[in-house]
Amino acid sequence: MGRLSTHVLDTAAGKPAAGVRVVLRRDGAVLVDLRTNADGRTDKPLLEGGAFAKGAYELTFHVGDYFRASGAATSDPPFLDVIPLNFTVAEDSHYHVPLLVSPYGYSTYRGS
Repeated sequence: MGRLSTHVLDTAAGKPAAGVRVVLRRDGAVLVDLRTNADGRTDKPLLEGGAFAKGAYELTFHVGDYFRASGAATSDPPFLDVIPLNFTVAEDSHYHVPLLVSPYGYSTYRGS
């Protein structure tokens, strides 16, 4: 059965990014709105079971608040505040979508 999960790593500090707000939307509707835990992960999958469906999704990572709270040196306003990530689910499988982020750059990929 399909499952969607994420985690956030602060590459500038070399540690998991705890407390990052993560919002998952499909067709503009909010499906999940939560924060990462001390390991930079969510406490449960974003989607699984009957809630998991093929289609287009948007994950938004509210990293500006995280960097302000962590005391990281950022510009004012921050260069990266809310990072939108649009992706599609094409098969009934495990989708892991991590975010590697610093105050001035980020990357993502489909993990395992």
